[in-house]
Amino acid sequence: MAALDPGQKGERRIWNKIPEEEKNNVVKTALDKPELSSREIACFIIDAHKRFISESSVYRILKEKGLIAMPAFNLTSASDSFKDKTTRVNEMWQTDFTYFKVIGWGWYYLSTVIDDYSRFILSWDLCSSMSAPDVKLSVDKAMIFAGLSKKNAPRLLSDNGPCYISSDLKEFLKVKGIDPIHGRPCHPQTQGKIERYHRTLKNVIRLDNYYSPEELERAIEKFVYYYNYERYHESINNLKPSDVYFGKAWKILKQREKTKTETLKLRKKVYLESKLLLTA
Repeated sequence: MAALDPGQKGERRIWNKIPEEEKNNVVKTALDKPELSSREIACFIIDAHKRFISESSVYRILKEKGLIAMPAFNLTSASDSFKDKTTRVNEMWQTDFTYFKVIGWGWYYLSTVIDDYSRFILSWDLCSSMSAPDVKLSVDKAMIFAGLSKKNAPRLLSDNGPCYISSDLKEFLKVKGIDPIHGRPCHPQTQGKIERYHRTLKNVIRLDNYYSPEELERAIEKFVYYYNYERYHESINNLKPSDVYFGKAWKILKQREKTKTETLKLRKKVYLESKLLLTA
């Protein structure tokens, strides 16, 4: 019966409790880089500071400090992907147009070519129309950037817009050795990756007004660099598109696993040492 008597509860101790120093580092990183989400902050700390911390822990720490707020723009969910999954870079590209309004100048159209496997932006052009020559320019720039020729040309996935099904573009792609693929009519999810990229781009670019095409081009150029080389992409294991495109993914993921193991090992060591001091 004595065992059933309520005893005094002791302090519950967790062996992998996050030290205050690491919590402060999370807050400092969030304040220094307000453009990063909790997921991106977790990835940044793992890669830059070589200390493992989960996305949920970062979110919890920032929420306790009142640093989690709703974004000032509308978020959109990702679309479905193309049914035939790619397995390497430059196996298939996606291309599409989106549009922006320049005050006093009218509408301008952004032509983009994105690598399906890595989500890396290979080329983009701000055009005054949506014509086959505009598409040819973007594809040609992408081929030069990727260093590809007719022997190893990728497939090109696009919608059924007039510029993409024109005989002029078909002849150009044939010369380049590129096999064109068109999504199902009235089903933009087929080109889900470039559709999602354009929405992500617009969520940022449309926060400002632009009074000349050059001003808009500078804003797009800045975002493309950020997207390719700095932004952690959730759909590719929280890597940056450049990491995947240039073959650095395996090395980075291996380092993250090592960082996680070493961090948890250190936390357990600190916990056991503190436990021995309490029982001494």
